[in-house]
Amino acid sequence: MNSNYSSKGKSIASGLIPFVFVIFMIAYIFGPGADMLDFGVALPEITIEKVDFVDSEIQATVRNTGPVPVEVVMADVNDRIQPAAVEPDRFLDRFETTLVRIPFEWNEAEPYVVGITIEDGTRFEKEIKAAAPALEFSLELGIFFAIIGTYVGIIPVMIGLLWLPFIKRISKQKYHFFLALTAGLLLFLAIDSIEEAVEVSNENLSASFNGTLLVATATVLSFLGLYYSGNKLVKLADSSRFTKPVAIALMISIGIGLHNFGEGLAIGAALGMGSIAFSTFLIVGFALHNTTEGLAIAAPMSRGKLMLGKLAAMGIIAGSPAIFGAWIGGFVYSPFTSVIFLAIGAGAIFQVILVIMKWIRDENDQKLSNLSVVTGFALGMLVMYLTSILV
Repeated sequence: MNSNYSSKGKSIASGLIPFVFVIFMIAYIFGPGADMLDFGVALPEITIEKVDFVDSEIQATVRNTGPVPVEVVMADVNDRIQPAAVEPDRFLDRFETTLVRIPFEWNEAEPYVVGITIEDGTRFEKEIKAAAPALEFSLELGIFFAIIGTYVGIIPVMIGLLWLPFIKRISKQKYHFFLALTAGLLLFLAIDSIEEAVEVSNENLSASFNGTLLVATATVLSFLGLYYSGNKLVKLADSSRFTKPVAIALMISIGIGLHNFGEGLAIGAALGMGSIAFSTFLIVGFALHNTTEGLAIAAPMSRGKLMLGKLAAMGIIAGSPAIFGAWIGGFVYSPFTSVIFLAIGAGAIFQVILVIMKWIRDENDQKLSNLSVVTGFALGMLVMYLTSILV
């Protein structure tokens, strides 16, 4: 017994000793050894993440994204210095944010360049192509966003589910075609989510956030987390051939829901910025685009019993996040959280694609390389590309 305890103690100690040395090494680098490694001058940097136009005031949300503390000393609009208040204070540690309030009689739809100068004279700016009043929460506006989210998310998915009776009547080979079509649709959505996340990151986040790596990290972590929980869900469903399709359709619904949350964020943010033409484009384009998502859910459900209640629940799970996305995008938009949610959606969709392809292989004598599967996958991506042109 004592020898077992001794062996466990040695194992734990051998695992911890390298961590102790790592901690000492890091402590030395940031402590006594900091001067030895300081070869250059650390340059300050701030990022103007968001600009709101409120009554007779322009409000800029500023984040210190450099390696050293900074002090905000001046604000300007279109290169003209303006008096400004900084809340809660003008001294920013790394990654700290502050709100710069500039009294200014701005005009709607006019372009503005907001500049912020720090204590060493360095000026940073953000260009706004067309000023629009910031949205303030009201019940009417909340209902409006809910209607937009329903139109974009829930209704198109429900329409897509109407393909279910058709899919139930087709042969096994054609059924595999539609499963592969589903995987193709989802792969396009995942790539689309990553592209949008990287775009939001490049336009709004500082390079110090390593936007592309942030997207990759969030995507992989969500993939691994959902892969583990998804496998658990499918194993629970293995006891009944009627519930396994439901389990897979549920995972598809969750993945699509996360993607639609990102679409809601985009629409809400566009409306918040006053871009009516752009937001209309997004609403119409996403609505058409999302009808194919109902097909993705209907394909696995077609091999089980017709369960209208569960089918409707899948549609709600996949479509309703667009409503929440529109609320958050319109009232409390944050580029950082947008990037995170879009990346999580991509990881969830990759996990669902893996599950679908494994299902096809299991039903098809461990083969994936037949004509119906390849054609379905390719057609799925092509359909999504053609509908995405409208967005």
